[in-house]
Amino acid sequence: MAAAGRTVLKKEHDTTEWRAAMEALLLAVERGGPTMFARIGTIRALNRDHVPESNPKGKGPHWGRRKLKRDQ
Repeated sequence: MAAAGRTVLKKEHDTTEWRAAMEALLLAVERGGPTMFARIGTIRALNRDHVPESNPKGKGPHWGRRKLKRDQ
């Protein structure tokens, strides 16, 4: 299985994420199942080592926010 120009290594082939992605892909191909599940599974398997960055402050400031008269 190749996705985004990357082939699956043998040791990655047996991970839980890749097994779920392959199962969803086979379901879509053989039984006409939802292709979106196969796509989501493949993307999750490709990005399984990626840790999203967290912003401890939450949302950033909105630079176009209007000021109230009481704050002027």
